Amino acid sequence: MNLIGELAALATSFFFALTALIFTMTGRMVGSQVTNLMRLTFALIYLIILNLILFREPLPFSADSSRWMWLSLSGIIGLSLGDALLFQSFISIGPRLGTLLLSLAPIFGSIMAWIFFGEILTALQITGIVLALAGIAWVITADEEPPNTPRGHTRRGVIFGVLGGLGQAVGLVLSKQGLFGEFSPFQANTIRTLAAVIFIWVLAAFEGKAGASFTALKENPKVIRLLALGALVGPVLGVSASLLAVQHAQIGVASTLMALPPVIILPFSYFVFKEKIGWQAVVGTVLSIAGVAILFLA
Repeated sequence: MNLIGELAALATSFFFALTALIFTMTGRMVGSQVTNLMRLTFALIYLIILNLILFREPLPFSADSSRWMWLSLSGIIGLSLGDALLFQSFISIGPRLGTLLLSLAPIFGSIMAWIFFGEILTALQITGIVLALAGIAWVITADEEPPNTPRGHTRRGVIFGVLGGLGQAVGLVLSKQGLFGEFSPFQANTIRTLAAVIFIWVLAAFEGKAGASFTALKENPKVIRLLALGALVGPVLGVSASLLAVQHAQIGVASTLMALPPVIILPFSYFVFKEKIGWQAVVGTVLSIAGVAILFLA
């Protein structure tokens, strides 16, 4: 049984869980826009270095125009717009509630995959998706907010979270179009990130906020290291793993496995932040794992 796509999706969840914690901290220090600008810029630098090492070219110039078009659109919608909304959601309602709303992405992704690709999920797979999402929802809603995290489901944060999940789903669907054949996920990620960097810096310059971003970094030099780490974990490792997942697994299945960061964040909350975790969170975690197991068996 070939589980490359499913394993890559699970790895994506681990990377994105850590990224959510890091970028929540940086977002509260310098704002969501500066966080998005700098983490994408750092990510592009990393990816260019990786491309030089792995493929001996800084950018995938050998890719045809169709790949560049689909992957660039994917980067602009998923990385520039979708993630910017997601980071604002993290700031407003915290990383676990934000990642809960991000778990709407598999629902959006499954609907779009059904419409555009004709992908059909079996009844057992649908059951696994429902169980996994139900477990995630139970974990997040049953657990208490960690210290120094804004409380409450503010309308602003919820709207940003839902739109962030939609952006992630659209980005994945567009990526699927550009990942036909055996194209490298690292090269695909480079194209997506390049397009996202160009778009977001042009947008910042148009809004007159590019200079303010550098000022914010000068006032908070310690945040640069966090942004550099977050860029490596999320946009490089996490996004590359997500592209590998959608290349080798159905979008609905891959998106569901990539919706587990709210569950994965719990151990960090317990061991690092010393939070109390109730029995509801434990049951919800078990329910989510059961849903993932059903997806594997299906």
